[in-house]
Amino acid sequence: MKNMGTLDRILRAFVIAPALAIGGVAASGVLAVVLFVLAGVMVVTAAIGSCPLYAPFGLSTCPVKDSKARA
Repeated sequence: MKNMGTLDRILRAFVIAPALAIGGVAASGVLAVVLFVLAGVMVVTAAIGSCPLYAPFGLSTCPVKDSKARA
């Protein structure tokens, strides 16, 4: 189930993930690995359009598609 809107996906893929990857290059040791893993997670979630952390909290950045849901 998709729960990410277009802007959220673009920011994750083209802003947040590269920033984390650059931080991983600048860091060393465990911190570098953590930053690279987080960058990978951002790219994957942007690609599939679903964030597993949004689901338990009922969050979604996807626009509402059903006009009845807005009423």
